[in-house]
Amino acid sequence: MRDTLVAVIIRVSEARVRPGRFEAFHDMIVSAVRGFPGLYPGLLDHEVLLAPPDSLVYVSRWRSEEDLVGYAGEGWRDEPVVLPGEEEYLVAPLRVRHFTLASLPPTTGAGA
Repeated sequence: MRDTLVAVIIRVSEARVRPGRFEAFHDMIVSAVRGFPGLYPGLLDHEVLLAPPDSLVYVSRWRSEEDLVGYAGEGWRDEPVVLPGEEEYLVAPLRVRHFTLASLPPTTGAGA
């Protein structure tokens, strides 16, 4: 069944949040990204992952590089998308990374 998967690019942006600012930052991010699917048709899925008290990760799944350029610009591979006012919540610049899915071979034997 894995042969039917569409190749996607998974973009992971990690934020390190200042002490005491986690809840406010979480609220700001959720409010900002809520409308992204309507703005960026190549955005297949997205979610916010929380690791209180100081880490938040925004994960987005994109149909293609062209779609990522439409969202993040030509420097999408290395440059994070920073929302207005976001820096005041952060202890360090956003870290952005990209992944693609790797197929796992079928399992065999009793221990699988």
